[in-house]
Amino acid sequence: MTRLAAGIDIGSMATKAVIFDGEVRGEAVVPTGWEPREAGLRALREALVGAGLSEGRVERVVGTGYGRVSLPIFDRKVTEITCHARGAYHLNAGTRTVIDIGGQDSKVIVLNHDGAVADFIMNDKCAAGTGRFLQVMAGVLDVTLDGLGVLAANAEPASLSSMCTVFAESEIVGLLAAGAGKEAIAAGILASIAQRIQGLAGRVSVLGEITFTGGTARNPEICEVVAAHLGVPLHIPANPQLVGALGAALIGWDA
Repeated sequence: MTRLAAGIDIGSMATKAVIFDGEVRGEAVVPTGWEPREAGLRALREALVGAGLSEGRVERVVGTGYGRVSLPIFDRKVTEITCHARGAYHLNAGTRTVIDIGGQDSKVIVLNHDGAVADFIMNDKCAAGTGRFLQVMAGVLDVTLDGLGVLAANAEPASLSSMCTVFAESEIVGLLAAGAGKEAIAAGILASIAQRIQGLAGRVSVLGEITFTGGTARNPEICEVVAAHLGVPLHIPANPQLVGALGAALIGWDA
């Protein structure tokens, strides 16, 4: 069994790394930017510094995320579906469903009793229902992603007819021009994301406890709205953004 493993999750918006040797020894999150290869190396270095370890100590490096093709240092490349499932199950063995809202796709993953992937569905055809969609919509309202959640808290959601990023942006500009409040629009944006996830979940057999992963799960207002639409509580890891990288590190650890 490998004694020290690293998992690197190169996403479209952020790159994450976890160092694992039976427990998490180091972790890092950096912006992916335009150089996913450099982001992967930087995240690994920062995680190693946090662990007080040198790169030579790592016996196995597993890559995941859309940018997993970017680094030649990977001993193995694994889909984010498998890695999010593995990381979520490790953190909460009661997990039977994983919801992940990534930068460029959203996914609902169903696990069996051993934590292996039994079924999944992805929205990866456009930015609708993704972190990128939220980022663009927050920009239209001139707030951060966290600020979007704060605006939306306790507001009655405005109705948004489009989930297409381009059309939704135009629709929001029109609503602002018509005098609609930013709070109502922000609440409408979060509701549209939750409806998208609800639609995905309805296409698979959602079972047991649901773990919400990815950077979007750090936003408590988004978590609350998604949970309300699904009608069940969500398990939110302490750092949901790292779950995919943790899963990759666990796969390396087991090798």
